[in-house]
Amino acid sequence: MATKTDSSTIDRNSALAFGAVAAAGAVAGFAANFVRKAVVQAPTYLAGSWDEALATEHKMTLAIFDTLEKTTEQQTAKRGFLLMQLKHALAKHAMQEENAVYAALRDAGDRETADKLNGDHGYVKQYLYDLDMMPRSDPAWLPKAREFRALIERHAGEEEREVFPALKAKLTEEQNKALTAVMNKEGLKIA
Repeated sequence: MATKTDSSTIDRNSALAFGAVAAAGAVAGFAANFVRKAVVQAPTYLAGSWDEALATEHKMTLAIFDTLEKTTEQQTAKRGFLLMQLKHALAKHAMQEENAVYAALRDAGDRETADKLNGDHGYVKQYLYDLDMMPRSDPAWLPKAREFRALIERHAGEEEREVFPALKAKLTEEQNKALTAVMNKEGLKIA
């Protein structure tokens, strides 16, 4: 004996099925995004304490520059891709430093150094903008990138040789652990 199903039952069942599929898709999307963020932040997290992690990111950034400096004027797409990688790496790095390390530096009584380093980040953004606005095939593009690298090397060198060791020495072991946790949390936001 056949049963009769009215259209409202079918519509309700279809809506429920659609809702379940949409919810599953949303959960999968959130999970995939979290995994991607974890993968991007993993090298920083695994590097150890905040100062070691930031030094690792400095090296990773210089490795992008190494690849970028080997490009030719004809490799405009590769230059664009590497510039995008550089932007992302530096944005994440800056967020960690500005929202965690430089704040801790100010709290430790060294506002002048924190403000100077934060000012350097403004010039980083300027170089990224300038390189983005220049045609990738422009003969002046690579010299501009090299000039930018020199700024990054000076900034990172100052942090690694002077600023980070001095700040780490001022903080207790517990404070250094807390700073590492906060720095990683900030990095995960933009990873």
